[in-house]
Amino acid sequence: MDNRQVIGSWLSGPRAAVEQMGADLGHRGQRLGLPESGPGSMAPLGRRFGALFIDWGLCLLIASGFFAAGSQQAAGNWALGIFLLLSVLTVGTIGSTPGKRIFGLRVISVHGGRLGIPRVLLRSVLLGLAIPALIWDRDGRGLHDRLSRAVQVRI
Repeated sequence: MDNRQVIGSWLSGPRAAVEQMGADLGHRGQRLGLPESGPGSMAPLGRRFGALFIDWGLCLLIASGFFAAGSQQAAGNWALGIFLLLSVLTVGTIGSTPGKRIFGLRVISVHGGRLGIPRVLLRSVLLGLAIPALIWDRDGRGLHDRLSRAVQVRI
């Protein structure tokens, strides 16, 4: 293996390296019984980040408008609290935040139904901590989704 192959396998991630060695991991979400594409399939990473960007921007706008007229630090702190509240209320009731709705995503239980409030609360707190959301499994689910037994799907 030359240096380009080593760097290429490192850049594309462990999934690509394992598949390049001949292992068939199937499509993302196959272990959960989700289709490969279309409605009900795993939400792509780009859409999930886009939804998070919209939700965070909305929370920052609310926080800076209502709570922290001059301090960016205070606005950021309030925005995190508003983000947690927004996440619990919207995911707990309709299954998606405003950003997820715009990008055509929904959070559901791994069994296909709605998440209960305790699991939505756990998921939201872990998402607010950020680190669990940055640790993914081979299906692309963050640790916050795994621990709350949730999955983000296309609608």
